[in-house]
Amino acid sequence: MSPASPDATPAPAFGWSDMFVHPDEDPRSDGRFRGERDNLVGYLADQRLTLALKCEGLDAEALARRSVPPSPMSLLGLVRHMADVELGWFRQVLAGQDVPRPFRTAEDPDADFNGAVADPRAVEEAFAAWRAEIAFAERFVAEAPDLGVTGRRARDGEPVELREVMVHMIEEYARHNGHADLLRERIDGRVGQ
Repeated sequence: MSPASPDATPAPAFGWSDMFVHPDEDPRSDGRFRGERDNLVGYLADQRLTLALKCEGLDAEALARRSVPPSPMSLLGLVRHMADVELGWFRQVLAGQDVPRPFRTAEDPDADFNGAVADPRAVEEAFAAWRAEIAFAERFVAEAPDLGVTGRRARDGEPVELREVMVHMIEEYARHNGHADLLRERIDGRVGQ
């Protein structure tokens, strides 16, 4: 067996020191929700918190770093993307508002990722837009009389219920939080939870 080269990346070892937060300090729930609405609201809130945790403590350069070339994906791009996704489903589809997405455009449907630049103002703008869309979505869900509230899908005009949108949002965040795990680990070695 030959010795490892000096440039070899050390094998990761499990330990709380590399994790985002110690379990006793984790702001996410323990997942013990009751009923359909509480389950959907709770799991979606936990997924949103997970993305926030993945971005915590990083400067603009680190947040905008594209860690897995040739992909344009970055943590900042994910925040911008999720602001667009939140707005698309809750404002446009469910609330029927005719408002433009903050980052994605017809000319550049990947502008949410392509426009994620290492500028503190871009970071502030992205997080402000994301938080505003989360706040709107939370109010919309809280004020909905039931989960059967229906909107119209943008792509085909077909009806879609609030419950289905919430399940989709949990899936969307979960998938992208997996990306965020890898992006963050490439930036500073912190591993996901």
